[in-house]
Amino acid sequence: MPLFPVPVHSLGAVQRVLLVALLVPVVLIAVAAAVPAMIFLPFFSGGTERVTQLLGSFTTYARTLLTTSRPGP
Repeated sequence: MPLFPVPVHSLGAVQRVLLVALLVPVVLIAVAAAVPAMIFLPFFSGGTERVTQLLGSFTTYARTLLTTSRPGP
C-alpha cells in the first residue's frame, strides 16, 4: 500500500501552494504593521531612506518566498 495516495511528482506543486498560502498572510501582516511607519517616516530626517529600506526588504522577502518555494525537477 503506497504511503501517499497522490503521485510523488505532484507533491512539489502542493508543497509550494501550502508554503505560499501559509507565509503570504505573515507578509501581509508585516506590511500592514509597517504602513503607519511608511506614512510618517518621510517627514523625519532620514525617513525616506528608511521607507525605501522597508520596501526593499518586503520586496526581497516576497521574491525569495516565491522563488525558493518552486518545486525541483
